[in-house]
Amino acid sequence: MRILQLSKKFPFPPKDGESIAILQMSKALYKSGCEVSLLAMNTSKHRVDLSEGMPIELAYYKRIETVDVDNKVRWTEAFKNIFTEESYHIARFISAEFAKKLEQLLQEETYDIIQLETLYLAPFLNIIKKYSKALVVLRAHNIEHEIWQRIAMQVPSLPKKLYLNYLSKKLKNFEIKSLNDYDFLVAITDRDLVQFKSLGYKNGCLASPVGFEISNNPIDYSAFNRPMMLSFIGSLDWMPNIEAVRWFVQEVWPELIRKFPDMQFHIAGRNAPKDISDIQQKNVFFHGEVSNSTEFLNRYPILIVPVFAGSGIRVKILEAMSLGRVVISSSIGLEGISAKHKDQVFIANSVEDFIDSISQCKNRYQTLSQIGENAQKFVLENFENSKLAGKLIRAYKKALHSHSH
Repeated sequence: MRILQLSKKFPFPPKDGESIAILQMSKALYKSGCEVSLLAMNTSKHRVDLSEGMPIELAYYKRIETVDVDNKVRWTEAFKNIFTEESYHIARFISAEFAKKLEQLLQEETYDIIQLETLYLAPFLNIIKKYSKALVVLRAHNIEHEIWQRIAMQVPSLPKKLYLNYLSKKLKNFEIKSLNDYDFLVAITDRDLVQFKSLGYKNGCLASPVGFEISNNPIDYSAFNRPMMLSFIGSLDWMPNIEAVRWFVQEVWPELIRKFPDMQFHIAGRNAPKDISDIQQKNVFFHGEVSNSTEFLNRYPILIVPVFAGSGIRVKILEAMSLGRVVISSSIGLEGISAKHKDQVFIANSVEDFIDSISQCKNRYQTLSQIGENAQKFVLENFENSKLAGKLIRAYKKALHSHSH
């Protein structure tokens, strides 16, 4: 089976959920016998220096092509966009150069599957259908408009709330309008799949979460032998993460530090706004972008995920659980992850919940690593890469059979 992945960012190094999801799937498909190629935008927002060639870690791809795309937010364009029906979220990823490279690739190569990684590749559907007879798949990492609806609910500023609601409405219109232009939909969670069907999706589909290669190496539990510390890791140029950190530091931390004066909170993430990067709160430490997320997660026993916006599945939660970390997350953070409260994770949806969960971790700290062990087993049973790839390939073969008849 010959598969072409289209991506709106170059997915290496795998430092964010989207990149991890793209690479984990492509690797699993390759190991299952598929031939996988990649056409990716190399955007101004997430620019990767490829002047010395492609990373050796991506050698399993048969072919990789990239196109530089300037997707900076420009306020004059954003203002003009208010008076059009076009979604500004989508418009930032429309590129004549990318369209040209895609057309060239489809004339040179034949593919069985063309997999769009996220809705933002939908503007190129016409080119795909003109130059290829492949099965066109949308791999929906999120329900995109839902993220912005939830962010709008969170922001206190009325003008900003109105603007974000307006943007999410236009994004929703685009998302629904293009929904049945795909031959097959891969949703990241069962919950998202139900939502897509309720929005009117009618073609072939499957829910397939992000997979992980769980090693048989012993988990590093040394962090549980040191004083209890909390961590957060995530892209800090993504609004749900920014609001999550701000909320925790402003609302939860002052009460927590009064209760536990020696507690520490360590934050990692790229492109943080100044109020986070220059944070002056007692025992709160900002590390910036870390080169190795596994090393960072292993340093601290507990990962805090106080997100109240977003959609899809939180890959960083699964990564932390696969490493035997204890995760304390909101219900929204755990969407698509059916882990049990106080057994495999802690669920917290308010200031009081977070303080109570952290207090419980403190009180049972001598045996807390048992939660981490349960978490690692949960990921192994439900998110193992090769099992998920096998299920997806079977679904693709069935869909290809129908598509060719």
